[in-house]
Amino acid sequence: MKKLFILLLLPAILFSCKKKNNCGEVTDTAPASEVATLKDYINTFGITATEDSRGFFYSIINAGGSDKPTICNEVKVNYVGRLTNGSVFDQGSGTSFFLSNLIKGWQEGIPLIGAGGKIILYIPPSLAYGGSVAGSIPANSNLIFEIELLGF
Repeated sequence: MKKLFILLLLPAILFSCKKKNNCGEVTDTAPASEVATLKDYINTFGITATEDSRGFFYSIINAGGSDKPTICNEVKVNYVGRLTNGSVFDQGSGTSFFLSNLIKGWQEGIPLIGAGGKIILYIPPSLAYGGSVAGSIPANSNLIFEIELLGF
């Protein structure tokens, strides 16, 4: 039985090691029309945010430590996700995720801060759930996430 367990576990270990070695920078970009719509929202509400060349916006509340996570890391976060109408669709405290399993906006935005940092991400649909409905999130929604990076 132990030999079977080890044989089954070995491919998983090899795959995860291979995946870590092939981690690269996420470079997906949002279309100009989505960026313009999100920019209009930010300007309308007088939000101070930086535009990233990939098409999302962000406000760094606290930069955190100098080491930054990569898409290869598991991150531990406190977060609140909102629609642009202010309704909360998700939140978590002390929640851990592999960054590679999350929406592109998180993959691109969280590495802007280090452990102990806090950021607000304004994410267009193509860097989130696109044209798909996801739970209580309507298709083609701009999303706002307030994220505190506890560690990675």
